[in-house]
Amino acid sequence: MKTVEIIGYRRANLGKTDAENIRQEGNVPCVLYGGGEQIHFYSPVILFRDIVYTNEAHFVHLNIEGDECQAILQEAQFHPVSEIILHADFLRINEDRKIKMDIPTRLVGQAPGVAKGGTLVRKKASLKVMGLPKDMPDHIDVDCSTLDFHHAIKVGDIKMDNLLFVDPHQSSIAVVEVPRAAKMAAEDAAKAAETATAAATPAAEGATPAAGGAAAATPAAGADAKKADAPKKDEGKKK
Repeated sequence: MKTVEIIGYRRANLGKTDAENIRQEGNVPCVLYGGGEQIHFYSPVILFRDIVYTNEAHFVHLNIEGDECQAILQEAQFHPVSEIILHADFLRINEDRKIKMDIPTRLVGQAPGVAKGGTLVRKKASLKVMGLPKDMPDHIDVDCSTLDFHHAIKVGDIKMDNLLFVDPHQSSIAVVEVPRAAKMAAEDAAKAAETATAAATPAAEGATPAAGGAAAATPAAGADAKKADAPKKDEGKKK
């Protein structure tokens, strides 16, 4: 994983007013956790470009007035409208201790459902994983080459050595959604099939009495045959 260097300066004063003044000067109020000490500092907002506005995860080499350490960006708060960074929390890391990180996902491969007119939708932009720093990847490739309609790639489908996925295994990462026009066409076809089935059922039921009537006529025909034989017997007696 790549490392980005961020230079920081300790804050002399704390509080909302001081934090707002720091932001107006083009800096970001920050806190470094871990190691038994919290360090409040600020850093130029431009230095966050390579760790926030990117599709890859990074380690951070912090240099706070000569106090250097390896860290990760644990959380960042953004303005709801301008999306400017308002605050950042960093966590000091050690090579021999496991950490949790949000690793961005990348969808790779041609999904069969897309070739049929569907739309590939990424449900999770990142996955939370746990592992040693040396095992953390820049990103996670999600293979969509077998993804068809009504199927999804789930967290439990992804396997990476020495990493534990913290997200629920049934959570969807990517799906192929059926186009609205195709959905409507399928619904119309289903309704037409139901209508045809409903219309055919009474006709089939009406044919049953006719068959029964034909069967009932058979005894009558037998009776007529007996009547036809009767005169012949009488004629034999007269002779």
